[in-house]
Amino acid sequence: MRILIELPTWLGDTVMVTPAIENVIKHCSDPEITLIGSPSAIDIIKSHPRVKKSYIIKNTYIEIYRTTKALGMFDLFFSFRGSLRSTYMKFCINAIHKYQFKKKMYVSGHQVEKYNQFINESLNIQSPPGKLSLHNTTEKKLGKNKILGINPGASYGEAKQWHSEGFSNVASALSHKYDIVIFGGPLDENIAQEIEINLIEKGVKNYQNLASKTSILELISQISNLDLLITGDSGPMHIAGAFQVPTVTIFGPTRDNETSQWLNKKSINIKKNLECQPCMQRVCPLGHHDCMNLIKTEDVLNAVDSLKLNAINKSLIN
Repeated sequence: MRILIELPTWLGDTVMVTPAIENVIKHCSDPEITLIGSPSAIDIIKSHPRVKKSYIIKNTYIEIYRTTKALGMFDLFFSFRGSLRSTYMKFCINAIHKYQFKKKMYVSGHQVEKYNQFINESLNIQSPPGKLSLHNTTEKKLGKNKILGINPGASYGEAKQWHSEGFSNVASALSHKYDIVIFGGPLDENIAQEIEINLIEKGVKNYQNLASKTSILELISQISNLDLLITGDSGPMHIAGAFQVPTVTIFGPTRDNETSQWLNKKSINIKKNLECQPCMQRVCPLGHHDCMNLIKTEDVLNAVDSLKLNAINKSLIN
């Protein structure tokens, strides 16, 4: 069965769509999947053994028309995007059955559950969402030291970012137990550099600043080898969740009940639960950014200690 899938735009959403894709694969007979999406989204999924081809389409309607008409015939088409551009793509695609995710139709539950509900309703099945699933080949870490990942960036906007001083204070406090790796994309170079400067001033030498220096596949490999990740609500957070990496996530303006790590028991969210949360804005509309500024270094370090305590208790029980 030939299946065409348009992936979500954002890195994190693409990771969160993997349980739904797995249920499509389980339901369909001998599925052969073709992907359409952004370069980062395709890099996340393309290593799946059922993926045969992938296409990056420019956002012009002419390009969409030309590319989709050249793809051939499909049995099923699923779009996990609700944009007008995707609606036009759905019209152009040659497929027996076509389905498009509509955000307004799925307003409650975790984003993983929303994507999975869309698939269940499309295929008339009742499959629960499983764990996040990444099939990328990763290299195992070398060396004896544990590795702490610091991911300060957030593609959605600066309102999701905790301050660089907080990240550097936490990294410095843990640097005697962990080697530090700073992650980030091209838009995160400034805050990553601020963290690096603060670490140097604190005398920390066992760190790497990889912001804007890794491909998606390299990022996945690096994150899969972490012993601990401290992050904001972001794509790397979801990658860590797929590999069950112990994670402390700092939430500000976004809905943690919708976008927190999925089915990772080694995960703690930090949130102040202010009246203005969640505003879902890219920049603080009130100008004070209290949802992030009120979170202190001690809050994050206490969460790290809680993760360690939970791990010890679990090992004692087992």
